[in-house]
Amino acid sequence: MKMSIKKYEIHHVVMGADLNHHGTLFAGQGAKWFVEAGFVAAANITSPDCIVCVNIHGMHFKTRVPLGTVVRFEGKMVLSGQTRLIAYVKAVKSENEEHIVDGFLTFVHVDRQGHPMPHGITIEADTEEDIQLQGKARVLSK
Repeated sequence: MKMSIKKYEIHHVVMGADLNHHGTLFAGQGAKWFVEAGFVAAANITSPDCIVCVNIHGMHFKTRVPLGTVVRFEGKMVLSGQTRLIAYVKAVKSENEEHIVDGFLTFVHVDRQGHPMPHGITIEADTEEDIQLQGKARVLSK
């Protein structure tokens, strides 16, 4: 099954329980939301029961995220292999589009016993941006 790249968004408000000892977004909470955004993108092209995250590639926070910030995570599946799917996720501050973090996640399509299973999906990039993301994802998958 051939699929074009489609963007999926989730939003989170940074609450008190999400903060670190510096009063900004705890990286662990940010990573959880980051993986969630990738999972949402993967779950929209295959069954959510059949995907697991196996790798977070190069997640690097670019700015502090204070209490009350609304964060928009944009996830899209950019590359597929026989059993794997690679997502690109980017997070920005909703109020000013300031870049917070971006990176790639690798998911594996599995059967009920957790063994890798072919998914039959081919992802096609249509835009120059998506072609570049797909190229970066290919490097990660080697």
